[in-house]
Amino acid sequence: RKGKIDGLNLESAGVHTEGSFIPVNEYSQTNVPSIYAVGDVTDRIALTPVALMEGHRLADTVFGGMDRPVDHEFVASTVFTTPEIGTVGYSEQDAVEKYGDIDVYKNRFRAMKHSFPQSETYSLFKLIVETKTQRVVGCHVATDGAGEMVQGVAIAIKMGATKEDFDNTIGIHPTSAEELVTMRTPSYYYRDGQKVDKLE
Repeated sequence: RKGKIDGLNLESAGVHTEGSFIPVNEYSQTNVPSIYAVGDVTDRIALTPVALMEGHRLADTVFGGMDRPVDHEFVASTVFTTPEIGTVGYSEQDAVEKYGDIDVYKNRFRAMKHSFPQSETYSLFKLIVETKTQRVVGCHVATDGAGEMVQGVAIAIKMGATKEDFDNTIGIHPTSAEELVTMRTPSYYYRDGQKVDKLE
């Protein structure tokens, strides 16, 4: 992607750019203290709701007397394919880099609505849990309606839900989403950055 900054004459205002993007700090402030930038042109997360959040926080900080830096952690997103892919939080690789030790819960299955007609459409669910705190730090789903599902899960993850919180939640049967609260045993682990199938 390219930021559309041509014609803004940023150099005359002394605004630093990197390629076609405008670097900003956590308050969306450029290197010129009185000039701010939000959205795709800042090369952070190129999603409309993210740009809205950045704009709201900027307005609250500059005009509302609040201290509201931008928060890009645990932003949910969806790829509208068939099946949909919904994701929030860290991937396995990123979680290992950030936390070191993680537990990965994963299941692949054919949803009931695809079982009766013998469809070859499968669902995939994955939860990534930081081992030390047992906080759920990633959720990745490929199934029908994944976007709707992950939007709800994103609230819990953003609030710091643990694997035990998920386990203590009663699922709705028969739904694919109940898989998020019924996976009890890790499929594999990462310890000291290395994938481990079983713990000794």
